[in-house]
Amino acid sequence: MRLFAASFAVGVVALQMQPELPAADVALAPVVATALLSLGCLRAARPVPWSWRLAQRGLVCAAACVLGFSWAAVRADWRLADALRGELESLDMVIDGRVADLPQLLDDGVRFRFEIASPPEGVPRHVLLSWYRPRGSAAPPPVVQAGEAWRFAVRLKRPHGQANPGGFDYEAWLLERGVRATGYVRGSAERLDEVPGSAMQWVHWLRGGLRERYADVLGDRPYAGMLVALAIGEQRGIPPAQWEVFRRTGVGHLVAISGLHVTLVAAAAGAIVGWAWRRQPTMVLRWPVRKAQALAALVAAAAYALLAGLGIPVQRALIMLFVVVAALLCGRRPAPSRVLAAALLCVLTFDPWACLSAGFWLSFGAVGVILMLITGRPARGPRWRAALRVQMGISLALLPLLVLMFNAFPLLSPLANAVAIPVVSFVVAPLVLLAALLPLELPLHLAHGVTALMMVWVEWLSALDMALWRQSTPPLWLALAAVLGMAVLLLPRGTPGRPAAAVLVGALLAWQGARPEDGAFRVTVLDVGQGLAVHVQTSGHDLLFDAGPPYGANADAGSRVVLPYLEASGVIRLHTVVLSHGDQDHVGGAESVGHGIAVERWLVGGGLSEALPVTGVDGARVAACVTGAGWEWDGVRFEVLHPLRQPQQAAPREDNDGSCVLRVSNAAGSLLLTGDIGAAAERDIVARSRGGELTADVVVSSHHGSRSSSSDAFVAATLPEAVIHSAGHRNAFGHPHPEVWARWAQAGARNWRTDSQGAVQALFPPGQNSRIELSAHRLVEPRYWHGR
Repeated sequence: MRLFAASFAVGVVALQMQPELPAADVALAPVVATALLSLGCLRAARPVPWSWRLAQRGLVCAAACVLGFSWAAVRADWRLADALRGELESLDMVIDGRVADLPQLLDDGVRFRFEIASPPEGVPRHVLLSWYRPRGSAAPPPVVQAGEAWRFAVRLKRPHGQANPGGFDYEAWLLERGVRATGYVRGSAERLDEVPGSAMQWVHWLRGGLRERYADVLGDRPYAGMLVALAIGEQRGIPPAQWEVFRRTGVGHLVAISGLHVTLVAAAAGAIVGWAWRRQPTMVLRWPVRKAQALAALVAAAAYALLAGLGIPVQRALIMLFVVVAALLCGRRPAPSRVLAAALLCVLTFDPWACLSAGFWLSFGAVGVILMLITGRPARGPRWRAALRVQMGISLALLPLLVLMFNAFPLLSPLANAVAIPVVSFVVAPLVLLAALLPLELPLHLAHGVTALMMVWVEWLSALDMALWRQSTPPLWLALAAVLGMAVLLLPRGTPGRPAAAVLVGALLAWQGARPEDGAFRVTVLDVGQGLAVHVQTSGHDLLFDAGPPYGANADAGSRVVLPYLEASGVIRLHTVVLSHGDQDHVGGAESVGHGIAVERWLVGGGLSEALPVTGVDGARVAACVTGAGWEWDGVRFEVLHPLRQPQQAAPREDNDGSCVLRVSNAAGSLLLTGDIGAAAERDIVARSRGGELTADVVVSSHHGSRSSSSDAFVAATLPEAVIHSAGHRNAFGHPHPEVWARWAQAGARNWRTDSQGAVQALFPPGQNSRIELSAHRLVEPRYWHGR
């Protein structure tokens, strides 16, 4: 079982790494796998040599791997077949259906999954809709409830997310949840029925009622979102500042209902039923106490999982518990490792995309660590000491996975969890669930008071500089070697190879990402949507040109894109941040960048000198971006080409023309960063340039490829090999404009665009006459679901 489950998992993971789905003849793979499995399971009538036994195991592994690969491929083909036809994107259509889950409340609207009753041809059944109140209106946001039937006029588009190194894959997230199109309500909306139409919709309706009751009782108390998350699994009420505290202290798992919470509810239910069962002799004679406890635990866990919305992490925990209970009810006592293997097999069979989630690896990794620490070892000392040893073991053993997936490791996690786990598990969570079962307000008030006391300790730890270890993303082979090293370190004392294992872990923590060599530089135009953020890196310095747009009241490109990318790249300090001008699509993420990473100097254009859009950032110098400013880092030259002077109060168009224009050059070539300058500013720059000093090898197009920029004279003066357009997917402005695209192409430049290719990177080597290398994230790391 263990070998089969592990090999099946390898096959599933291999499929999820494919750039394209295999051809239709993959359906023959199960036949081949069955034949291999039959050969591998043959039993000889007499003892066979070790070579044959090894061959049998190899056949079983090969069969399981083929089965996992083909099963994941078939499931992916089924799900991708339910797609939105390309010609229907952004067209108005009327659809009927029901709100399929608990709506997400937004500042000016609501977002929810919608199940279409009778999808028109070419329209998927499950879509994610946003419904906003009219722009500029003072009316309250629209209100919808889970299970309600509606008729909406909508516009839909295929799933699309930003693609950046170290970034979140939104398209994979939608695929795992079966959402095959996104869109927004446009125009008319009619409620058809208020009564939920299915059992799961009734569950979501009940969850919505609990959320409203908790909100009424707790009001705007600071930790109300945490209590709602513990009760119904709705985490969107937790503010970003608290999530940062959780990340720095490693306690975020406590507010994400998963294995820990489901197990605690199951254990409590089993203990109560066992206590009552033992006091009924008739019941004991009819059915063993252990089986009654197991069944009660499963029922209670399933009820809690439903209350939590049966999300993906909860489903994994419930499947693992079901495997354990099934074994007990069948009278079997399999080895814990076999139970874990069976759970792995069930989870990946039910959800082949689970392996794309960090929670999948962390949850199975944590259970595996617990089994290693408690299985086959005699109990010594008090229980609290054993629990502390297990918690320390989990914190250390998951270090390689955390560094690989999040580029960080909370050093103070054991101290934070030593307090948070017992407080949340045995005080806060029971009070929150008691308030869900009974119409009482006191448990919620008590739960919030206890949470506030706990968070004093957690927030104090989070504020320490040493709370979080950060580093660049290590290569996969090094992370796997460190996982093996951690496994050896967890073995009993005296196990051979422990010093070598410690060296492997140390090598992981000492890893530093490759930087350009002296005299070279690397530029990355990030995929931030309709905006601009560019990272320029030399051998010893880092510059950020603009910080991307805001994404709403609580999110922006700085926190969602720029900072995760910088962490994945191992950047711990920005020596200069250039804000080209004051438009929000260029400075919307500046405050998050300023608070999230050390910045030595701000260089600002477009009238921003007196109004830097960053508050509470001390110790950084602020200077105006004016023609003539320049510096050199590590053999790379930086020159400001525009504006001639700093405007004081500019109109929007003048503000664009006052954008800071930066030229970065070395022996191999030059890069031109132009902000949002228009044709007038371009003419001014061309008129002031002498000879071929404006010639560039790579240009980031002005104003995202707007028709008002990239004039004929400017294109002729620069003559780049490549031009990069930073624009949002299907943006309302039509950027980059087809005429601009054609103009650059006719000049001999290759056009690149972030909306369809993801982040675009160019490496300028140090030597003269060296070839500049360009690449795009979606081309370097393609996945079969991208663009589908």
